[in-house]
Amino acid sequence: MYLLDANIFLEILLQQEKKEKCKKFLTDHIGELHITDFSLHSLGVILFRLHKSGTFEEFIKDVLPNIKLLTLYTDLYEELSAVHQKIGLDFDDTYQYLVAKSNKLKIVTMDKDFEKVKDVEIVFL
Repeated sequence: MYLLDANIFLEILLQQEKKEKCKKFLTDHIGELHITDFSLHSLGVILFRLHKSGTFEEFIKDVLPNIKLLTLYTDLYEELSAVHQKIGLDFDDTYQYLVAKSNKLKIVTMDKDFEKVKDVEIVFL
């Protein structure tokens, strides 16, 4: 089971260099995919800023029904600061990390900051 970082979707939505590799991963793992509410909101913020609200709407219709939406458990918010200090991840990566760890998921990303993580499996695309 996998937690997808927002950059995986941005690669596809913005037609970037690794879009085909990301699409293949999604297709190959249908039924095993998760996204955080934080990533979903980040995608919305970025796409709206780029005047691509229609792209966000298409994403919601096409992708969201096929992946599970997760949020950080309320009691884990207290751990954000400690994990940040221990591992050195920024806020959004710490959020992803805690959601993945608490749900026993692998993180799928292109963000090299996750190389610091040793107790959650990271899949780099």
